[in-house]
Amino acid sequence: MNTTEQLTGTPSDSTATVAAPSSFDPRTDLAAAVELAGRTLAAVRPEQYDAPTPCEEFDVRRLSSHLVAVVRRISVIGRGEDPFSVPSFADEIADGAWAAAWVPGAREVAEVWADPGILGRQLRLPMGVLPGAAAAAVYTHELTVHTWDLARATGQHPEWDPALIERVIGVVRRALPAETRGGRIPFGEVVALEPGAPAIDRLVAWAGRRP
Repeated sequence: MNTTEQLTGTPSDSTATVAAPSSFDPRTDLAAAVELAGRTLAAVRPEQYDAPTPCEEFDVRRLSSHLVAVVRRISVIGRGEDPFSVPSFADEIADGAWAAAWVPGAREVAEVWADPGILGRQLRLPMGVLPGAAAAAVYTHELTVHTWDLARATGQHPEWDPALIERVIGVVRRALPAETRGGRIPFGEVVALEPGAPAIDRLVAWAGRRP
């Protein structure tokens, strides 16, 4: 599935080792990633639903369904509930209704994550137990990479925030080493880029995508 929350391959009752920058409130980046994912999802056209995406196992339809599930799971995790109570796909949503479903999902994320105390709280993710600050960084990465997947598949050109992307790169390079790919680590090999490549290209290349 090539998602950040799976990257360690650790069981759900373990404590995973992902750190988020301590000098910045990662909820700001999470909110921005939620907003950009929602805008990108809303611009998908019906004739694009069957198009392939850079995330090989997803077409646009399946990726759209997965994104809605992800935004729902972020709220469940923030409340300290079982992340597996949310399926990986919002299969009950009809084609074309993903953007409408995104709106209440995004609103709930904002409400659940409004408490600053969530940053130090231990939260259960599918990948393991993390403090809220690290969990926010994990899902900023998840949403950003899948937003790129969706944008690439549908011919969109979102305005990426380079500073946000650099912060995500700093987290994911510690959490997802280049040497540990395949098997339980569901990402492809790092794609080599020319020096000076844009931040978003470096981020997705680290996740095994070809910008």
